[in-house]
Amino acid sequence: MPFRPLPRLLLAAALCLGVVAAHADEPRPAPACVAPGLWADGEGKPLTAATPLRRIAEFPVILLGEQHDKPDHHRWQLHTLAGLHAHNPDLAIGLEMLPRRAQPALDRWAAGELDEAAFLAASDWRAVWGFDPEFYLPILRFARMNRLPLVALNVERSLIARTARDGWAAIPPTEREGVGQPAAPSDAYRDRLTEALAAHPSKEVANKGEPDTASDTPAPPSPAAQRFIEAQTVWDRAMAERIADARRTSGRAVVAILGEGHITHRNGVPHQLADLGLADSVVLLPWDAGRECDALDGRIADVVFGLGPASDPAEPPRPRLGVQLEPSAEDVRIEQVLDGGVAAASGLQAGDRLIAAAGRPIRQPADLTALVQRQTPGTWLPLTIQRGDETKELVAKFPAEGAPPPPP
Repeated sequence: MPFRPLPRLLLAAALCLGVVAAHADEPRPAPACVAPGLWADGEGKPLTAATPLRRIAEFPVILLGEQHDKPDHHRWQLHTLAGLHAHNPDLAIGLEMLPRRAQPALDRWAAGELDEAAFLAASDWRAVWGFDPEFYLPILRFARMNRLPLVALNVERSLIARTARDGWAAIPPTEREGVGQPAAPSDAYRDRLTEALAAHPSKEVANKGEPDTASDTPAPPSPAAQRFIEAQTVWDRAMAERIADARRTSGRAVVAILGEGHITHRNGVPHQLADLGLADSVVLLPWDAGRECDALDGRIADVVFGLGPASDPAEPPRPRLGVQLEPSAEDVRIEQVLDGGVAAASGLQAGDRLIAAAGRPIRQPADLTALVQRQTPGTWLPLTIQRGDETKELVAKFPAEGAPPPPP
């Protein structure tokens, strides 16, 4: 049952409330695309009801998008979840933040067997996700208080990285974490992912050769770019399958908490859900006060909610070493060093085997990720590597506050 927005709300009276007179000589800020505290459709047109949550709560799958580092997005998710629960208490909550192996930790948390510190340790939160757990703990507390099942939607980062490096066909079925064959992405999704990749080019991914100026037809993506698109599609499929499984086995409406890049324009996860027989999903997004109005094209989401000015700043950028890793069963090697990053400045090279960081052994990419994300600006991280037959000691120097950050 596709979402059909309700008729428009007459806002004249509401717009007259709470207006503060401004000095005539002060520029007034541009009005928000979506008035704070109000729901609108995908074009930004206000919805008639004070809240459309009663209607939304009838859907089998409800996708709540976010930008991971914005606290207001997580507050909106919590309040939306509470509103949905008031209309439909039979909910399950899916979390992009955790891979499937963290499901036992989620189950023990929901059962009240773990306190917060024990849960964060058991789920390996800081290694597998890294964003401040305080963004998500209110949602986890709400789930436990109301005895709602929690579902780990994600897979290991190494599986996605391996797909981007080697291609999905090169990964044996026994090593795919149970993920099936994804539906082919739409042309629009391919285009968007190609554009995103072009914004962060690498030597391997960039198309080689001069452009064909005699033709208006764009060059096809390079093999590396095609593998990147395939990896994103596998990622979307993995989460869609977990959502579909939770819906099928529990009969509950599944509210999924995940990054908006996986759900906008009904690409990504909604597209894979439709292939799995769950076309009746609904996409909700928070809409920041300063976000471009042109993005409200009627397709970006089914429903958006207007946010006011940010109540506190987004999480500071996390430290980045500036490498792509090549995990294997035996070791962790550097597949690529990004130009201009901390790794390049430290002397790391593609092919280096990572042995230790800060004296701690590196056995999997998560070991290095956890150590890097603990670094504060201006600090140094000693690294032990093997290059050929030689063992070397290097130092990664993270920039001080205000210095240019390494590339994403």
